Amino acid sequence: MVTFCVRKNCWVLSILLLVPAFSIVAQQTKYNLLSLTEAAKNYMPVLQQKSALLDASKAIVTDVRHSFLPQVKISEQLNLATDNSIAGSYLPLSGIPSVSAGVRADNISQPATGNAGLLYAEYDLINFGLNKARIKYAEGYTGLAQSDLSREQYILEAQVSNIYFNLLKTQYKLAADKQNVNRYDSIFKIIRALAISGIKAGSDTSLSKAELSKAKIVYNQTLGSLDQLKDQLSYLTGIASGNLNIDSLPNGFLMNRPSLISFAADSSNNPLLDFYQKRTNIYYYSQKLIQKSYSPKIILAAGGWMRGSSIQYNDDYKSLATGLGYQRFNYAAGVAITYNLFNGLYKKDRLAINRFQTQASEQELQQQKLLLDLSASQAESAIRTNETNLAELPVQLQSATETYNQKVAQYKAGIISLIDLTNASFVLYRSQTDYIQTVGDWYVAQLDKAAATGNLLKFIQTIK
Repeated sequence: MVTFCVRKNCWVLSILLLVPAFSIVAQQTKYNLLSLTEAAKNYMPVLQQKSALLDASKAIVTDVRHSFLPQVKISEQLNLATDNSIAGSYLPLSGIPSVSAGVRADNISQPATGNAGLLYAEYDLINFGLNKARIKYAEGYTGLAQSDLSREQYILEAQVSNIYFNLLKTQYKLAADKQNVNRYDSIFKIIRALAISGIKAGSDTSLSKAELSKAKIVYNQTLGSLDQLKDQLSYLTGIASGNLNIDSLPNGFLMNRPSLISFAADSSNNPLLDFYQKRTNIYYYSQKLIQKSYSPKIILAAGGWMRGSSIQYNDDYKSLATGLGYQRFNYAAGVAITYNLFNGLYKKDRLAINRFQTQASEQELQQQKLLLDLSASQAESAIRTNETNLAELPVQLQSATETYNQKVAQYKAGIISLIDLTNASFVLYRSQTDYIQTVGDWYVAQLDKAAATGNLLKFIQTIK
């Protein structure tokens, strides 16, 4: 790989001019790329939101586990009512004590007191794997929440890195713009001196002043872009824009580009893929849960109850106080099996819905894989293009520098016109900015490839 340092003369000129632009912030706190990404992960509220949702999903798993505990209900009922009944059957709506008696020829309006205490417990003794399926389903959402948090962090790291390289590139362009202003200022001073002495026409002074003004405008625009990038980075990291001085690659950005990194696709650890895989897994767990939800249940039930009444066994109404105490005690225990005969139809319907949702999720995962493959391929193509250009640009910059110096001397000697001199200055400025732009594009392409292949952290750690 041809680097800029191969052509020492060109480097000496460019770096000596670029370095002073950064000496102002030399004593201030500086941040490297890794520290900026860590600051963003600790600051952005969206990550705190995702973290809270992850904690909620873990709490749901605990809630599901606790739902397997037996249902134990205790109740106490003290009432005042009449007691008139009639022979016949009814369907039970819940577990209730016996209410026999009160069957007679006539209604009696005399009230009686009654007291009933009930303890009832119920436990799913066997549900054919339903509990396990519910836990796996809940844990699936925990995995999805964790993956969502990791994906959000990954995207945030990529955003910070992208802004970081654009900020670096803009800082170097600002230095190049400053050089351009200084060149046109020198040209203006030379022409003004020559015009005063009568060697050059006064119109050259006006034209050179216009070029100087245009160079200052470009410098101001770059300075504005730099401030905007700092504001964006401040928004993501919580660091005040005025304190955002970057430390990574201060001059190595141009001089010592890192070697090309071989980023093998790591789909198993790529958060941009893992999120979609975890979401697909949810539907697999849902399928198991649906199948188990419609299986029979074997229930263990037990209960005991106590009753008191002011009506005696021979239909003799005693004082109301008689019914306030407990007079009879009973208990019951049993095992029951329950199954809805229409469960097969319900299960079939829900499995059909889940099957289509699973297919949609699988296709979404495949779509994401295709997008990442495309991003990696495009980034690789951009890297090759920038590598080729970086082999040529030092030659262009060196030639432009030599040409500009020659044109300055020729203009002073009256051999060439102002147009020739300004053209040489423009070519030199364009050569500098082309090189800075290409180096910046090279880093961004490396970043894009790393992000697409799941190697973003490895790439960030190489930027020192």
